[in-house]
Amino acid sequence: MEITSVIFLGVIVFAGGFALAFWIRTRLTAGKIRAADDEARKIAAAAKKECDTMRKEANLSAKDKLYQMKVEFENETKDVRSELKGMQKRLVQKEENIDRKTEQLERRDAGISKKEQQIGDRGKRLHEQEEKSKALIEEQKIQLERISGLTGDEAKDLLIKAMENEARYEAAKLIKRIESESREQADRKAKKIIAGAIQRYAGDYVAEKTVSVVNLPSDEMKGRIIGREGRNIRALEAATGIDLIIDDTPEAVILSGFNPVRREVARVSLERLISDGRIHPARIEETVKKVSQEMDAEIREAGEQAAFDLGVHGIHAELIQHIGKLKFRTSYGQNVLRHSMEVGFLCGIMAAELRLNVKQAKRVGLLHDIGKAVDHEVEGPHALIGGNLAKKYGEPPRVVHSVSAHHEDIPPASILAVLVQAADTLSGARPGARREILETYVKRLEELERLAKSFTGVSKSYAIQAGREVRIIVESQTVSDAEAILLSRDIAKKIEESMSYPGQIKVTVIRETRAVEYAK
Repeated sequence: MEITSVIFLGVIVFAGGFALAFWIRTRLTAGKIRAADDEARKIAAAAKKECDTMRKEANLSAKDKLYQMKVEFENETKDVRSELKGMQKRLVQKEENIDRKTEQLERRDAGISKKEQQIGDRGKRLHEQEEKSKALIEEQKIQLERISGLTGDEAKDLLIKAMENEARYEAAKLIKRIESESREQADRKAKKIIAGAIQRYAGDYVAEKTVSVVNLPSDEMKGRIIGREGRNIRALEAATGIDLIIDDTPEAVILSGFNPVRREVARVSLERLISDGRIHPARIEETVKKVSQEMDAEIREAGEQAAFDLGVHGIHAELIQHIGKLKFRTSYGQNVLRHSMEVGFLCGIMAAELRLNVKQAKRVGLLHDIGKAVDHEVEGPHALIGGNLAKKYGEPPRVVHSVSAHHEDIPPASILAVLVQAADTLSGARPGARREILETYVKRLEELERLAKSFTGVSKSYAIQAGREVRIIVESQTVSDAEAILLSRDIAKKIEESMSYPGQIKVTVIRETRAVEYAK
């Protein structure tokens, strides 16, 4: 009984312990579950909070990017709109220009139509007048034959005799003029002296001229030359006294000015500034000042070298400076300094032949165009300006007079003055020394050919020998051999009356008769 009680009690204790352990375990499990739930809720809350933060940041980033894209789009739209406005403006201008040109063309067409109508009416009137003139001529011819008692052939013979007498008279006048000129200007001694002077002086011709265009490495250099708000170009123009023209000419700047020395200073200064790359007002003034000093030294050296080459001494320093300036002056493409030296040599050679003072002749030849060094600053003929300069700086009276008279602004009163005139003419008139403007030359040739073709019976005319001869081909059926002689004389007389030309023009009339037959 006791054992049973003990066992039962043990069972009860075991069951109670097991139940207590199960309860404790249950409580612990429930606590862990609650803790896990709390932790899960915390993690979920943190994740939700982080998710909200990331969503906000993503929204802000998207809004920022959207704003930037909007700004970029607006800028691009603004540029496109501006470009479209510019294109629209240009199109409007072009349309206006086209409308204006169309109106001008319409007006021109109307004027041309009106002129064509007037020409047609005038042609009709001329034709009617021509018919009336023919009728009047026939009527007058009949009346003249009746009044004079001569037939047409007899009147023609009288006219030909009168023309022959006039031709003989003209020939006699021409012979007399040639003899007079030969006696006064062209005897054997003068020809020998001039020919000898030309033979003995064989100086090279150098056509130096001031360059008015400066080449640039690129068009970007134009902006640097102009400078901010134009300060560089204004500084360069103020320092040199030369206008700079910057236009659409690619990679080039044009220098404009009447003073050739200043233009040369501006050219050299601009080339140095471009080569150096530093272009600003202070650098421009420094460069121009330095180049001006170098140019003065070069001018003085050129004048001294010219005087030394000619063997002329004792010339005033200011005159030497003016002589050097002639290096940058040209006349019809001929360098004036080289021309002056050439005149000096020719004067010396001819003076030696005539047994005159050779050194004085060379001195006058060198100084004869000295007025051209300052003629852009002083009014008047360069010969008189040169004479005043020579007188101012102590040249002898004979030299002063010869310089002043070499273009007959005052009458020549000495052999020396006449020598300078002859030498100046020789130097300027020799082939290749000076050039004639092409447009004037072509116009003169065309005028010569047109004038020759205006005569009746002329089929073709050709100006040859640089305009010194015109060859005329006439129609053999219209012009006889005797009439060809009279035609050449009439054309020569017409050329003398209506044209200006150097020297003389030879008129050659060619009349040719051809008989052609074929042997079969």
